Amino acid sequence: MLAAVRIVIARCSVDYAGRLTAHLPSAPRLLIVKADGSVLVHSDGGSYKPLNWMSPPCRLVEQPDRWTVTSKSGEILTISIEEILSDASFDLGIDPGLRKDGVESQLQETLAAQLSVLGEGWRLVRREYPTPIGPVDLMCRDGDGVSVAVEIKRRGEIDGVEQLTRYLELLNRDPLLAPVRGIFAAQEIKPQARVLAEDRGIRCVILDYDALRGAPRDEMTLF
Repeated sequence: MLAAVRIVIARCSVDYAGRLTAHLPSAPRLLIVKADGSVLVHSDGGSYKPLNWMSPPCRLVEQPDRWTVTSKSGEILTISIEEILSDASFDLGIDPGLRKDGVESQLQETLAAQLSVLGEGWRLVRREYPTPIGPVDLMCRDGDGVSVAVEIKRRGEIDGVEQLTRYLELLNRDPLLAPVRGIFAAQEIKPQARVLAEDRGIRCVILDYDALRGAPRDEMTLF
C-alpha cells in the first residue's frame, strides 16, 4: 500500500459534530491527510496526539474556504480555512511496518539457542510444542531428562501464569511426557504473578535479553 500523505499548514478553526460537539478557535494548525483517508488536526504543542481527527472510512470534500470530513457513522468535522500557509504532498512508498526488538518470538528463539541459562545439560525438544489449546513456547528436557514446559513473555503477569498452568494440566495427561514441570520466563515478572507461579510449583526466570544476544553493556567491568 502506497503511503501518500498530504501536509497542510493553515490558519483555521475546527468544529466537530457527532456524539458530542467540540470547537477549536482560529489559529495556525497542522492538517494531515493520510493515504488511508484519515484527517488529523494538530497544534504546535501540548501533546503528540491530534487535537481532533476523523478516522477512516471517511469522505473529505474540499471547498476554497472549507473542508468537510464525514465519517461512515455521520460524524462531521468542519475545518474553516482562513489562510493556507503551506500545502505539500509526499509519497512515502511502501511502509515495511514497525519491527520491535525483544518481542516474545525473538526471546523464544534466543533462549532456545541458549538453554544453558536454565541449567546444565538442558536440551530442546521443540519450539511451539502443540497442546489442544495452543502451543507452549518451548518444550525441553532438563539435565535429569525431566520434561519442562517454558512459557516466555516480555512482561510476566498473572494471565501468563494462568496460561502456562492450563498447558501443564494438559501436557501432564500425556504419559510419554509426564511429569512436566513449568518455567515462567520474562524480562520482567510482576510480584503477584511470581507469587501465583511459585504457589503452583512453577519456577520463575528473569531473562536479560541484552545478555542473551551478546549486546555490550554500558557498565564498566574489570573482566
